[in-house]
Amino acid sequence: MSINLRFIVYLVSLIGFGSLVLVPGAGSVLAAEEAPPPGDTVRLEVGKALKEAQELSAAKKYKEALAKIDEADAVTAKTPYESYVIVRNRGAAAFADGNVDLAAKSFTTALTFDRLTPAELLDISRGLAAQFYNKPDYANAIVWAARYLEKGGPDPEIKVLLTQAHFLKNDCASAASLLRKFIRDDEAAGRVTAESQLQLWANCELKLNRNAELVMALEKLATHYPKKSYWTDLVRRVQVNPAFSERLALDAYRLQSYAGGLGSPEEYSDMASLAMQAGFPAEAKKALDKGKAEKLLGAGATDAKLKKLEDQVNKGLAEDIKSLAQDEQRATAAKTGITPVNIGFNFVLHGQFEKGIALIERGIAKGDLKYPEDAKLKLAVAYLYAGQKDKAVQALKSITGTDGVEVLAKLWLLRMNQG
Repeated sequence: MSINLRFIVYLVSLIGFGSLVLVPGAGSVLAAEEAPPPGDTVRLEVGKALKEAQELSAAKKYKEALAKIDEADAVTAKTPYESYVIVRNRGAAAFADGNVDLAAKSFTTALTFDRLTPAELLDISRGLAAQFYNKPDYANAIVWAARYLEKGGPDPEIKVLLTQAHFLKNDCASAASLLRKFIRDDEAAGRVTAESQLQLWANCELKLNRNAELVMALEKLATHYPKKSYWTDLVRRVQVNPAFSERLALDAYRLQSYAGGLGSPEEYSDMASLAMQAGFPAEAKKALDKGKAEKLLGAGATDAKLKKLEDQVNKGLAEDIKSLAQDEQRATAAKTGITPVNIGFNFVLHGQFEKGIALIERGIAKGDLKYPEDAKLKLAVAYLYAGQKDKAVQALKSITGTDGVEVLAKLWLLRMNQG
């Protein structure tokens, strides 16, 4: 089956160093420390050039400021503190000038002096990550974003930037791994992960062709952002699993229809055809009617095929209504559970809930069912259609198996919890 994932690449827009004081102010030629330790002094020949650089930076003449900083750097026999002040100021001026490579090189050198405070390091890392991302230079954006987060940076947008940078660098494996970690962190903190991040995770898993992980991502999307498109994709991807039995195709359509509707004319026609084959013309009629209501059926080249299918459904429904009483007698007299389960579910589809549920329950009690878990699923859906939600939940929780029926039961529970 095809998948219709609508993923939007979320481009991060972050402020730079607008509030970060990276150069000295008020005439000082020292770095950011308000009260430098004894011995932290700058000689006149270095300080004069740095002070002029500050004044040029204040006038937004960053290239001229960088030239003055180079003058200070040309002084011989600099002390370690002077070297630190120079690279720190060069980093700030380069950043303001948009020269992110020089800024990163300068601040990387500044880190070796072990003088930056934790808060300063966070601001520097955040700003450089954003600048590199916008350049774009995703490899370096990843380096600085990771450094920011490793140091405990609280800005959630940097998580977005980091995962997005991996994705845009075509490293979906790393992006998916990070996203799973961030989602676990959100859940542990009682937060709902942003829709865009869940979309990105699903998109990564799709590119990696990891269907099981994609289903998990779609489950998160359907849980927190229950849109029809997510449910459509989720049910489709569940069916892609090789372990999913083809006999459950109608059950999958039934869930998809309940969760918001099918996604194409072909799916509505297919559901109607499968319902007819299963002996449920009432369900087939509802599928066609819903497809028309959503304007997915009844137009264009499909008219002739649709008309033929509609005629079959209408004829089958008329005959089915006439035979309901006789079918009830057959179900009552049946020696195995198959007949009462199917006939009981047909009564439910006709709106005769009490009679239909009783027959399904009788059929399950009789046993001798080829697929007993399928019968439990029909009973659960019957309870739900009848408005008996608590019983539906109990029935769904009792379903086990490895061929897809237990997955459908889980998804029914998920959808029902959404109201």
